[in-house]
Amino acid sequence: MTADPANSRPPQRERVVLSQRRGARMVRTRVEVAEQTGIGEHLVRGLVRAQLALSLRLGIAVLAVFVAIPLIGATIEPFATATVFGVPLNWLILGLLPLPLLYLAGRLYIRLAEQAERDFVRLVDADDPDR
Repeated sequence: MTADPANSRPPQRERVVLSQRRGARMVRTRVEVAEQTGIGEHLVRGLVRAQLALSLRLGIAVLAVFVAIPLIGATIEPFATATVFGVPLNWLILGLLPLPLLYLAGRLYIRLAEQAERDFVRLVDADDPDR
């Protein structure tokens, strides 16, 4: 008995791809958000929560800087007695620092909040078959 070489080879693998799985629910995130269903409401609430956390972190950082300057002035003697053109250094810093610091914190907040919104839109559009 001789083995047939054509039959001794294992069958070649064939990949079958279906356009849609049967029984699987399509995720329609954009519709969920637009219709304000429970899932959409949860997604929007997550976006608002992320922006709130961002604003609280930036606010605490700015507040820490504003509180640190008088504390440093009260605890470190050379800083408290230093003057520039007859004006105490800590008052000069407190007079000049707030506007640029608040401006930069605002710009940073806007940039990061818009990034969170872009991520949210990407999440919503990723599951939309029409786009």
